[in-house]
Amino acid sequence: MDFNEAAVFVKVVEAGSFSAAARQLGLPTSTVSTRVARLEKRLGITLLQRTTRRLHLTDTGQLYYQHASIGLGYLSEAETAVTALVAEPKGLLRVTAPADIGDQILANILSRSRRNFPQVNVDMVLRNRYVDLVAEGVDVAIRTGKLKDSTLVAKKIGIARWVPFASESYLKSAPSLNSPQALRHHNCLQFTPLGKETWTFNDGNATVTVPMSGKVMANDVGVIRAMALGGEGVALLPSYLCRSECEEGRLLRVLPKWHANVHEINIVYPRQRFMPLKLRMFVDIASQELRKLLEES
Repeated sequence: MDFNEAAVFVKVVEAGSFSAAARQLGLPTSTVSTRVARLEKRLGITLLQRTTRRLHLTDTGQLYYQHASIGLGYLSEAETAVTALVAEPKGLLRVTAPADIGDQILANILSRSRRNFPQVNVDMVLRNRYVDLVAEGVDVAIRTGKLKDSTLVAKKIGIARWVPFASESYLKSAPSLNSPQALRHHNCLQFTPLGKETWTFNDGNATVTVPMSGKVMANDVGVIRAMALGGEGVALLPSYLCRSECEEGRLLRVLPKWHANVHEINIVYPRQRFMPLKLRMFVDIASQELRKLLEES
């Protein structure tokens, strides 16, 4: 079996003529024609019917082309995969993430990617809307919450819990806070994607819904976090986002038995038979950084 003959035949079919295939392969047209003729002779069948204007695949030729093109595709992928084991990842990688995932964690991922793989250029775009990865040409996404698209590959990283935080300076002058219902007497700093009218809490046994006044609302978690640090009120924030502030005493977790939303954090990317090395690199680094932060929090 001569794989070169099969490869030349597939190229002729895809190019539409012997001369076009010869130009793409960098071979004389006579060589291309000879190799296809040898293939037909070895198989004992006619694969192509030649006319002065065009080529026409016979039924047998169509069947052979379908199988040969798939087989050659697998061989090409195998070669790429083996090459990738010893190659250095390079090129542009487009990444999207929600704006509320946290500036510091995204900065850590980008810094480590740049430091370890300097030939990979990462273009990270923060979006609060759903991004169609295939339609918008994005390689990979960090996503929170329920996944919508089952056609994507999803790697679950962990769980993010949204819990109430406040500064010590605010709590010193605020009413007592020993139950979720008591929040009605407090300044609540509302991150609007979690709800404009109510906050819902769970302690593992019971669920409590508290109406909100809507006095302070923002769709940017960074603004809400900054206001909580400034002593402006009680905020629902992801626990991993406030770990260092809690360690430093700048924020305190209130109602420690209760939590609000619980979101999965996933890394997702389009399904493909061969995963580019630059994508594999990013998924590994992002997974490690996110897991470390979630476990510590």
